Amino acid sequence: MAVTDEAIEKIKEMIVSGALRPGDRLPKESELAAELGLSRNSLREAVRALSLIRILDVRQGDGTYVTSLDPQLLLEAMSFVVDFHRDDTVLEFLAVRRILEPAATAMAALRIPEQELDALQGKLDALGPDPSVEELVASDLEFHRGIVQASGNSVLCSLLDGLSGPTTRARVWRGLTQQDAVSRTLHEHQAILSALRDRDAEAARSWATVHIASVEQWLRSTL
Repeated sequence: MAVTDEAIEKIKEMIVSGALRPGDRLPKESELAAELGLSRNSLREAVRALSLIRILDVRQGDGTYVTSLDPQLLLEAMSFVVDFHRDDTVLEFLAVRRILEPAATAMAALRIPEQELDALQGKLDALGPDPSVEELVASDLEFHRGIVQASGNSVLCSLLDGLSGPTTRARVWRGLTQQDAVSRTLHEHQAILSALRDRDAEAARSWATVHIASVEQWLRSTL
């Protein structure tokens, strides 16, 4: 194991074991290096690496702290990596989304407040029957984000938020080239919303699956 990797692993062990908790300040560099049996240089490199993935927060003139370790914060690094996807991996992103998002939608059916359902319905009505593809895709992203947030699972929400980016271009492409894509999307959104209003978790799960699978199926046949 490389020296820097070993340093990273040792700091990770301190956080996982609870020796360092969210918000804690790390000991002085010289003290921590001695405690962990590391050189100050390797410790410095480890701190730099962990700060890049939002595990540590280096505050100039103040010290180094463990971040909140909030899932959304930690998963920002995944979103950054996802941005470098290749076009031939879009189907894989859609497949993962098809697995995760219906589960989040089913969870939301039991939790989403009525006022949030009314807000989603209002935005859907405001689109009208013939929105532009750009308006529809922007609405689609907001629609699904609102439902996933209502699942109450911050990890699931952050994961799906990171996965939505790579599929945006495919959704625009479908809207421009598939004849009934706009009307079908509007119909499926309304069906998901109706299932949520009925508090029918399985119907919500099924419609979310159909909705995502239709994009996946179209892209697979097109490619």
